Amino acid sequence: MIISSQFDGGNIECLDASDPSAVRLRIRRDNASDFFQWFYFRAAGARDVDARYVIENAGDAAYPKGWNEYRAVASYDREHWFRADTRYVDGQLTIEHRSRADSVYFAYFAPYSMERHADLLAYAQTSERCALETLGYTLDGQALDCLRFGEPGAGRKVVWMVARQHPGETMAEWWMEGLVDRLVDASDPVVRQLLERAVLYLVPNMNPDGSRRGNLRTNAAGANLNREWAEPSLERSPEVLHVYKRMIETGLDFGLDVHGDEALPYNFIAGTEGTPGWNSERQQQLELYKLTLANLNPDFQVEFGYPANAPGQANMTLCSNALAERFGALVMTLEMPFKDTIATPDDEQGWSPERCARLAHSCLDALHLCWQQVIR
Repeated sequence: MIISSQFDGGNIECLDASDPSAVRLRIRRDNASDFFQWFYFRAAGARDVDARYVIENAGDAAYPKGWNEYRAVASYDREHWFRADTRYVDGQLTIEHRSRADSVYFAYFAPYSMERHADLLAYAQTSERCALETLGYTLDGQALDCLRFGEPGAGRKVVWMVARQHPGETMAEWWMEGLVDRLVDASDPVVRQLLERAVLYLVPNMNPDGSRRGNLRTNAAGANLNREWAEPSLERSPEVLHVYKRMIETGLDFGLDVHGDEALPYNFIAGTEGTPGWNSERQQQLELYKLTLANLNPDFQVEFGYPANAPGQANMTLCSNALAERFGALVMTLEMPFKDTIATPDDEQGWSPERCARLAHSCLDALHLCWQQVIR
């Protein structure tokens, strides 16, 4: 058996593959960082083999509680991803699978490659209602791109949605792909009305370097971008600097930062409670949007999530907190699971790219329904 990960987004170190019943693996740490949890690798010579892939350093990962009740994803064609038998015992994550093909891919979640990212941008700009803006460059020299839907003009509100500050949270870009698919549909009446009222700016991937390198959480400098919004710099976090500069130029009336959560088996939204500008009106806006989304999509719920920060205790280096305070707007963090949703499980795929896309559609519908209340 041959184990490899030298491809876009790949991450694994093979210690020993001589015995397919006990393939010994380790996850590589993010560059210049102690974070690790994302893995993505191929096993070749696997057809009809009862294989066991043992990730020996899983217990030292950034979020070891994320392994409880977790199942890895697998694919033969890198299009359809299904869940493989997985167990976590004594700090080791073991994936068991008998492949029906010569090679099989395994990953922490369905990967979203930089090639697919390029395809998404190219597809989006074929729509006459979309413009592509290059905001700057990353430390590795990759373009940091933004999709603008609608035309700026007097009286139009400004909506910003960003994803994948943490590159291993690939569900965030699957969500973005679903959103783009909806926005380019010229026959969609909800989209048409939204674009009469607002301009939407989307950053489908905030962290191209970390994505290509196979990082969990950081960029090429080892920076956690979602802790860089107080003082971004060209040397450490140019991605945040370029996006924040453009936001200041356009303004912001509504914002959504899209992520994935390792441990919690739920879709949920975190608000910006604890910021200096938090008030009862903002609380009402937050609750209305969340409840509307829950009514639209059973995969979303409002009971479980992160505890709200106490007054004055918000971390102002986080994207949503920094933007809410800077622009005085409703800004939220959407979290999706690496596992599956407890209330609405899918035994074959768990939480999947397809469900991410449908949730994106529901988020747009919720914005449409709450428009007058959540955007002032």
